[in-house]
Amino acid sequence: MSRDDGGGGNSSYGRKAFTRSKAHFKDRITADGGDGWPVEPGRYRLVVSRACPWASRALVSRRLLGLQDALSLAVADPIQDDRSWRFTLDPGGRDPVLGIRYLSEAYDRRETDYPGGVSVPAIVDVPTGKLVTNDYQRITLDLATEWTALHREGAPDLYPKERRDEIDAVMEDVFRDVNNGVYRAGFATGQEEYEAACTDVFRRLELLSRRLEGQRYLVGDTITEADIRLFTTLVRFDAVYHGHFKCNRWKLTENPVLWAYVRDLFQTPGFGDTVDFDHIKRHYYQVHTGINPTGIVPLGPDPSGWLTPHHREELGGRPFGDGTPPGPVRADEEVPARGRP
Repeated sequence: MSRDDGGGGNSSYGRKAFTRSKAHFKDRITADGGDGWPVEPGRYRLVVSRACPWASRALVSRRLLGLQDALSLAVADPIQDDRSWRFTLDPGGRDPVLGIRYLSEAYDRRETDYPGGVSVPAIVDVPTGKLVTNDYQRITLDLATEWTALHREGAPDLYPKERRDEIDAVMEDVFRDVNNGVYRAGFATGQEEYEAACTDVFRRLELLSRRLEGQRYLVGDTITEADIRLFTTLVRFDAVYHGHFKCNRWKLTENPVLWAYVRDLFQTPGFGDTVDFDHIKRHYYQVHTGINPTGIVPLGPDPSGWLTPHHREELGGRPFGDGTPPGPVRADEEVPARGRP
């Protein structure tokens, strides 16, 4: 069985172990337009779901780099139907820029009946309405390195050249055991498969906790792509992965280092102001009917703790390096009050 599990590629599960397929559309938008898609302000539209951790990476990166005016944003309904991501949050149920009801329409304009599901994040070419890429692993790296001419003044370097080998190594471990590990545990259909995945998740979290005990960020003394990728899983951990995906050896709030680390990021402009807990919880608990057939969305956990002091600044570090924090969130992109702590 194949389906879109909430973004970041499609998943296959059933009697076999959960596997995440690679992105099918891997064109890149680059400064030199080598793939036929040059960086141009206003030409492309980023389609996300605030529920999806893979799409949330792009939301954070876009905010930190100040690309809001250069790359417009479409937010899909967290509840999918049989045609996947839909624009029912917009007036008339259509994206106001692309004029489509479903993201699948942009996929179809690029390739009809392609072998895969419809996933976010996705970048669509506005003039043609065609999908450009759904390569969730590459999109944010290109935003950081290929879109530099359009970055805001004071934008941080999220993928510094001198640190890339270390960043890549950390991200590989985080992807395998944490980002994807929670899904392997949650969609497991056998006890041994589940236990192996869950064990990997917590083994890696414990290693990360030790790494972060004496340093504020994962690589160096500034925020990098590695922190963004870990954040989008950790911010969902107690709300959905602990209960819904059975990753319940302990809650994130029970690990002093990781809980302080993720609160530090959440309270950093560009991170927490992109998070919608309402979208997150409703998507996971109402869409994954194989795991939660009743569709009941739990009331907890209490989100007020996200705004409590973390004291991570005592470790030093410079969140934005030589840069500056992003400005306030645009009014039309603010997360509704029901989705915030």
